[in-house]
Amino acid sequence: MPKYAWEGRLPQGGFRKGELEGPNEMAVRTYLRQQQIIPTKIVKKATEIKISLPFLKGRVTKKTLAVFTRQLATMIDAGLPLVQSLDILAHQEEDETFQGIIRTVKNEVEAGATLAAALQKHPRVFDNLYVNLVVAAEEAGTLDVILNRLAAHIEKMEALKKKIKAALVYPAMILSVAIIVTVVLMVFVVPVFEKLFSGIGSSLPLPTQIVIGISNIFKSYLPIVIGIVIILAIVVNRYYKTEKGRLRIDDLILKLPIFGELLRKVAISRFSRTLATLVTSGVPILESLNIVAGAAGNKVVEEAIKKGRDSISEGQTISEPLAESGVFPMMVTQMIGVGETTGSLELMLTKVADFYDDEVDMAVATLSSMLEPVLMVFLGVVVGGLVISMYLPIFKMASAF
Repeated sequence: MPKYAWEGRLPQGGFRKGELEGPNEMAVRTYLRQQQIIPTKIVKKATEIKISLPFLKGRVTKKTLAVFTRQLATMIDAGLPLVQSLDILAHQEEDETFQGIIRTVKNEVEAGATLAAALQKHPRVFDNLYVNLVVAAEEAGTLDVILNRLAAHIEKMEALKKKIKAALVYPAMILSVAIIVTVVLMVFVVPVFEKLFSGIGSSLPLPTQIVIGISNIFKSYLPIVIGIVIILAIVVNRYYKTEKGRLRIDDLILKLPIFGELLRKVAISRFSRTLATLVTSGVPILESLNIVAGAAGNKVVEEAIKKGRDSISEGQTISEPLAESGVFPMMVTQMIGVGETTGSLELMLTKVADFYDDEVDMAVATLSSMLEPVLMVFLGVVVGGLVISMYLPIFKMASAF
């Protein structure tokens, strides 16, 4: 069936737009009126050619989830019933996978299930944080407020993730280029020069001999080296999946020069903002710490948070075990301690998160400015060194005449 883009007004005065499939424009107009939407514009869309990529199926991006959450909050705030809001969002959703999930959630809510119970059946899209916040919202009757807060939280976390990618992608690309160029030179270019120099008769300069020797090793053992690298990657991956392995590797990651400190700041920002969102929304502190620990992304940070949760359950404070872990700086634990004492924990956690967001911004900017010249020099030394070592015999021959 053809797809129609529509715009319309709500009886309460709000404005909506989306897309619907239907046999004709009249059918779309009739459906919108049934949903209490007064259509102002309906346009038939051109037929789209869709290419399905199997490895991307079933994945819903955080951006899509944030938009859905904010739209749902707006509709509920405008007074639309939950089932009708979900039905409208399902019809205007372009992602087919997510559209199917929204329809399923709508049907379950329509059958009498709570929104949280319906969302919980789709853990790949709606994680524990999302579901628990919806539980708290439904109990308190503040679904629109908490959904807006949740959308803001998702957007903040995505912004944080993009900063990390910006910091790590550039050096990874430069190193990848350096490795590829080096392998190509060693396997295909250097052997050509080796044949050329074999008829010279005189001894080659030491740098040239070293490069030719490395080239011979590359040609002879490259498949073996690639095999060893793949095996090592599989072994490390399996070891990382164990409790002990993940704890050790995550501890090493936090101790890496430059990158380790950046990732620590990201972990602290994520912990602070997520816990603040949960506490502000009325989720019990023990349950909040349990959710935050599971979403920490680093086993060392997760263990520190779990100790804080155990401390709370024994009637003590969170700040003491966090300070003893060595993961959280003194400033963070002190602010959390002040928040616990004064009853303003969510405010202090939000301030910590804002502070570390700024710290991450500065760290990423500094890292980029530091790495760019270093990586360019590295690439120049590697490639330039190989080229010069190959031309040294030619310079030597030229100087002999």
